Amino acid sequence: MSTVLPIQRLLQEPEQPEVSDPEAAVLAELERVGLAQRLRPGASVAVAVGSRGIANLVPIVQAVIKAVRQAGGQPFVVAAMGSHGGATPEGQRALLAELGITEQAVGVPIKTDMDARRIGTNEFGLPVYWDCNALAADAVITVSRIKPHTDFRGRFESGIVKMLVVGLGKRLGAESIHRYGARGLRTMLEASARVVLEKTPFLLGVAIVENFYDQTALIRAVPREELLAEEPKLLEQARQLMATLPFDELDVLVIGELGKNYSGCGIDPNVIGRMYIAGEPEFDRPRIARIVVLDLAPESHGNGTGVGLADFITERLRRAIDRRPTEVNAMVSTFVERARVPLAFENDRAAIEAALQTCWQPDRSKVRLAIIPNTLQLRELWATPAACQQPLPPYVRIEPDCRPIPFDDNGNLRQEELFPHSWRSYRAKGILLTAAH
Repeated sequence: MSTVLPIQRLLQEPEQPEVSDPEAAVLAELERVGLAQRLRPGASVAVAVGSRGIANLVPIVQAVIKAVRQAGGQPFVVAAMGSHGGATPEGQRALLAELGITEQAVGVPIKTDMDARRIGTNEFGLPVYWDCNALAADAVITVSRIKPHTDFRGRFESGIVKMLVVGLGKRLGAESIHRYGARGLRTMLEASARVVLEKTPFLLGVAIVENFYDQTALIRAVPREELLAEEPKLLEQARQLMATLPFDELDVLVIGELGKNYSGCGIDPNVIGRMYIAGEPEFDRPRIARIVVLDLAPESHGNGTGVGLADFITERLRRAIDRRPTEVNAMVSTFVERARVPLAFENDRAAIEAALQTCWQPDRSKVRLAIIPNTLQLRELWATPAACQQPLPPYVRIEPDCRPIPFDDNGNLRQEELFPHSWRSYRAKGILLTAAH
């Protein structure tokens, strides 16, 4: 095979806001909204934490717990992740532990029971469910990141509202709202959230916005009475800050790993420009002819959700997919197209060669190819000179030296060599990482 293409290293270095002391920021925000005045002495307070990796999650949760105690409350942590973790208490406790949220780390009990109670019906006739532990508390504080969703576009995407409806709805809530597909998420979230605001002890949400470098850019406490007006503003800020590819068009994109630790969809559609949901419009950019994915991150525990967004994969990725969690994720979300397994090849070189042969650019010197470690870490990437000839954002720095795509003796990409600061490289070096970075 002739997969010999020159590639150059690119660095994306936009100036970004960053919170230097997340704990202090949380404490200041909770003081600003008058947490102490909102809690009665001795009140039980459920701190809801989801399954998404969030930068500085542990110190942020610790700060919320500290503030609750200072206000005279009695905090505990409740899992707010819908059907994730196999929809079992043990699975959700394990996911929280991977995020660094353990009883030892946060100093309070953690409750991961899956019991949920129906609390009402929204204006469309859809039942609304809520976690029994949260419902029994005197107050509930959510900790969640605000970001563009991987499945739909709307006023509310990933954030406090979704955690209230889907995360704290447990499996029943997740299945109920996902049953209507992207339309349900877009139209039902706010309607169900209004029921939650009326029927539950939700007090406020600690909203986190991350920057291009996947670090904390903003922390905002949002009281329940301000939620529906304020969250859309935070979502727009998150959309402006999120990391993207610098290219409008590519013939081939090679992604080192997919996984739930990188995106709820395994591969972030906001990055690759592919939605792949029946009836939903695709993105304007980037336009990519062929996508190759090489590995499944072990932190995904066999959940291969998102593999269907690729055109080609490797045999080892196919073998790494555990049917059970992938099937549960696909069935609950209803976006089954994304779980379809693409053509699989014996090694990385063969998979990339298949993409090159079918990308509709027969002149190899003109192939616009890029390589990224995953769809979360986009500061460093590699691309062919043809790809670099496109108009690029001013914050992109291109190193002039070219090198061939590096393969080992087995025909597999030397990913750690290309991306020494990637999650995969740190894992290979034995550096302990959690899904919260």
